[in-house]
Order: sequence, then C-alpha cells, then structure tokens
Amino acid sequence: MAHRSTATAHDDAAELRHIGMSPHAATSRMEALARCDRALDAIGASASRWSVWVPGRIELFGKHTDYAGGRSLLCAVERGFVVRAALRRDHAVRAIDVSADEQCETSLDPGADVLPGWPHYVATVARRLARNFPHANRGVDLAFESDLPVAAGMSSSSALMIAVFVSLAKSNDLRSSEEFRREIFSREELASYLGCIENGQSFRSFAGHAGVGTFGGSQDHVAIMSSEAGHVVQYSFSPLRREAAYALPPTHTFVVASSGVTAEKTAGARDAYNRASRMVSHLVAEWNRSAKRHDATLADAARADASAPARLRALAAAVGTTEFDGPSLVKRVDQFMLESFELVPAAAAALATGALHELGPLAARSQQAAEDWLGNQVPETRTLVRQARELGAVAASAFGAGFGGSVWALVALSEATGFAQSWSARYAAEHPAAALRAAFFTSPAGPGAHQW
Repeated sequence: MAHRSTATAHDDAAELRHIGMSPHAATSRMEALARCDRALDAIGASASRWSVWVPGRIELFGKHTDYAGGRSLLCAVERGFVVRAALRRDHAVRAIDVSADEQCETSLDPGADVLPGWPHYVATVARRLARNFPHANRGVDLAFESDLPVAAGMSSSSALMIAVFVSLAKSNDLRSSEEFRREIFSREELASYLGCIENGQSFRSFAGHAGVGTFGGSQDHVAIMSSEAGHVVQYSFSPLRREAAYALPPTHTFVVASSGVTAEKTAGARDAYNRASRMVSHLVAEWNRSAKRHDATLADAARADASAPARLRALAAAVGTTEFDGPSLVKRVDQFMLESFELVPAAAAALATGALHELGPLAARSQQAAEDWLGNQVPETRTLVRQARELGAVAASAFGAGFGGSVWALVALSEATGFAQSWSARYAAEHPAAALRAAFFTSPAGPGAHQW
C-alpha cells in the first residue's frame, strides 16, 4: 500500500500552516489529503506522490475588468481543491473526485476526446498541454476533494484546471523544459498562460486550442496563483502586472455566501458572460478604426489622452449593432471606467491606510454599476448584498462572472459566526428554493496555490 504514515500526513498540515493557512483549515486539508491517498491506493496508483493546494478566490473590486486591460483587487479563500497526484509512466490521466466517488480518464493527447461535466476541464488541460509541450509523455493519477461551491463565482472550474496543470507540470518537469523557460518566466506569466488554456487563446508561441467556452481574462488565475495570506493583492491586466498588496487587519474577516444560482462556464450564463467581453472587443475595434490607433485594450484606449474617455463614450453611442445597441455600449464603457479607474484606486487607498469604513460606499457603487450597467445581477445576489448591509457588514458586493454566483461581506472577526448564521436564515426566508443550494462560510484572505 502507498498510504502515507501519520507523521507524514501531519507534515501536510504543517506545510499549509507555513504558507499562512489557519490551523483549523490546515488540519481539515490534512484529513482530506489522507482520503485522497486512500482513493489512489484503491486504484493501485504509484507510490511516487505529491500534494497540491488550489484555492478559490474573491474579487473585491474589478468586475469584468481583466480582459479589458483594467485593474482588480483580489484575494484567495481558505476553501478550494486538495489534490494528491501519483506519477504514471504512460500518457494516461486519471482523475478521481473523492467526495462524489466519480472518476474519469483521458490522456496527454492533442486529439483526446471531449468529456462531459467536470472531466471536460481535466481533458481540456491535458489536450492543451500535449499540444504546447509535445515532449510531455508522463500522465498522472490524481485524487481531489473540493469544498468550493460549484459554479458559484469562486472559480471552482479554474481551480480544477490549475490543479490538473500543476500536477502534470510536475510529472513532466515542465519548468525545466526549454519551451517553459523561454515563454513563462514568473508566477504571473504562468497565471496568464493558464487563463489562455481556459479561454482557448494562444500565449506567445504556445498555440491556442478549444478552451471551455468563455472569453475571459486571467483574473481568476492570478488570484489563485499569486494571492498572499492575510492580504488583498492588486493587479492590472493585458499585460499582467502586480501593483501592490495590502494587509487586512486581523480584526476583520470575510463571510462569503453562494447564492445557490449556478453560473456554469460551459452552459447557462456562458453566452451572457461572453456578451460583455464581445462588447469590449467591438468597442476597441471601432475605437482603433475611428481614432486610427492600435490600442490593444479598452484601458489603453481610455488612457490615449485626456479627452479619450469622453470620446469613447460618444463613440459607444454611435456604433451599436444588432447584438448590442448604443445605450448598452455606453453603459459598458461607464461601468469599466468607474470600476477600474475610480473604485479600485479608492479602495486600494482605503486598504493601505486601514480605513475599512471607506470600503462600504465604494462596494455599494460597484454593486449598483453591476446591476444597472453590466446587467449581470440576479434577484438572489441583490438580496444577499442588501441583507449583508442590513446586518452591519463593513462592505459587501457580488463577485464573479455574474448571472448567479456569490457575495462577499467584510465583517468584524468577533461577529463573523453569528453574522453568517443570521445571513443564512434571512436568505432562506426570502429565497427558500435557492437557499437549499446556497452555502455560507467565513474565511480570512488565504494563501495562493501551493505544491509540495
């Protein structure tokens, strides 16, 4: 049997505490890793094994800004995927969802079959890696557990894809390969590449291939890969740049509520999500044609000169299509400009000085812009934000792609447990059907992805 000793299992908890995870969460992950080991033992996996932690994330500010070249304020949560991976000597990739007692098999093959459900994410990574790293020839057996709500805006699908990539990267020692060292030279660069695996785009010399159907950026991936325990990190995108990290006072923590309204990237909200991205692409193309420029992103266009924001707004009103009319395009410009150029800098300043009370009005403006201008909120997320404010949260806002998903609330640590209970009860009273699928939990700003 390949199962680890108790002493080694306790080393898992010590490793997670070392990167900043709270003791209770680290112990829970240690127990989950032991269950993953038993699942690998049951299929006769090899004894050459390693561990991976991949968290979900919160987007505090930066709604739909990444693919437009904007800014975001992000942190990880202490919920996510724990993975035990075992080396294989062939091309096969076997994945086991321990909690659901489900498994799938694919291979490091550019032409591997598309699989339904969560195995689709596993197969997408394996196919892309085989295309971009043709010398990769060692698969893995991996067993995972996740306590992230599925399709809830916390990046559960991105986290699973990252877990698969990290596992295969180790089995093939990709970081030592000429291709990897030439194109991916930092953790942030890796996050950008992982975003391209998901959206299907090319990354430098790595040719793109079918992703999972969303036209997003790399916000989820950088939050997962590069978050720091106890901190909110600030990034700008296209190109990806780390701008700052702000310590959260230990007196406060997050309470997160998933609405119970799912927003699957492979169905449901995908087309509505992609519409927001297509609007940005249309605006940039029309701007470049009109202004005779070659700006890569909406942020670049907005920074062209002092008059650019007003000219962008006037342009948006005039370049409507059958898919999105002028007023909708104006709203898209307004939301992006507010979120990226006003709210993110103001929230960053509040975090830098510890003025947490200033976050409340800023989060309220972000939420209102999502409701009125992005149009990506549902009644359940609106209710959760309103209730969090009524219960005394310092700040609260929905996050994720929208059309479902979750809400974060920043609250005093001493009140977090009672706050979560009251919030859950109020939500069940107003939305009893959605509440059956909802989840409420507390979490500090947690560490990013880690392998050992």
